[in-house]
Amino acid sequence: MPAPSLSYESSGVSYAPLDAFKRACQRAAMTTTDLLAQHGFREPSTVRGESAYLIEAEDHFLAHVEEGLGTKNLVADAVQAEGGQCFYRAIGIDTVATITNDLVTCGALPIAVAMHAAVGNSDWFADERRAGELVKGFAEGCRAAGAVWGGGETPALRGLIEPSAIVLAGSAVGSISPKSLRIVGDVSEGDAIIFLTSSGVQTNGLTLCRKIAEALPGRYGTRIEGGPTLGEALLAPSTIYVAFVRECQRRGVRLNYAAHVTGHGWRKLMRLEEPFVYEITAPRPHPALFRFLMEAGPVALREAYATFNMGIGFAVYVSPDVAAPALEAARASGYDAWVAGKVRKDGDRKAVSIPSLGLEFEGNTLQVR
Repeated sequence: MPAPSLSYESSGVSYAPLDAFKRACQRAAMTTTDLLAQHGFREPSTVRGESAYLIEAEDHFLAHVEEGLGTKNLVADAVQAEGGQCFYRAIGIDTVATITNDLVTCGALPIAVAMHAAVGNSDWFADERRAGELVKGFAEGCRAAGAVWGGGETPALRGLIEPSAIVLAGSAVGSISPKSLRIVGDVSEGDAIIFLTSSGVQTNGLTLCRKIAEALPGRYGTRIEGGPTLGEALLAPSTIYVAFVRECQRRGVRLNYAAHVTGHGWRKLMRLEEPFVYEITAPRPHPALFRFLMEAGPVALREAYATFNMGIGFAVYVSPDVAAPALEAARASGYDAWVAGKVRKDGDRKAVSIPSLGLEFEGNTLQVR
């Protein structure tokens, strides 16, 4: 009898209560919007439920993001315990990536990033090698994002966090100037969908990855198709996509919408509120890491695309005549990108469709607004 298929929910993460809380927060947050006026600012339309919050001034927008790493550092802890390798430089880059990649989805370029590093015991920082690699990686991530590391917070929360653990998160502020550079979400039928590749799982789905690894005889030392170990593949530093958005702005390439493909997997492609069908007609073959995870789990194909990024970390929607210039901007700034599909209208239907894989995700499977 085949082993039962694993899911993100079976590993201990359910999006339903998380997303319900997010929606409740958005409703309550909207009641505070009028307070911006006393500071000389206003809230632009259609910003609630997006990856970054915008504040509108007369000649520019300010952008703010608060984001957390998740449990990827627990993989780094396990790999270090098993083999002695320290991957906290990559963890530092990951933390900056998950923050700044959200920020640029609205067209804002990051100005300053702050770190929030909460521990269960202050002795966590006594491991100088590990702490030093984290610091090194966070600074490297900030440089890659073109942002100053502005500060942070390092609370010791005994009783709330395991003594051996650290919870990593942070925030960023950015700006859009001139205001015409804002990525608004003015998507139209026929727009091209461009994918930029990821470096691996990046920062989502790690709880499920950990469950898979811990059931393997070789755990994180298991080789993937004769290549890197599972631990090495999972801990590849996340790609930072700021340079792509910056290059598009420099070249005058207009992006109609952008999505950072993290939690909810490819369902994130339909984050925009207006109903469209996002038809992916040219998905690439599954990268080796995701083939391994699906087989080892096992993880069903649908669950994999609903949880992991499956090899893409960022998606943009552009007018068909802008697709070639957008690809040139991606390649000039060091990214692997291709036209993966198109946007189409189907009445009031909202969905992500991948015909060659027989997968359809309807709008009600993503409820972040």
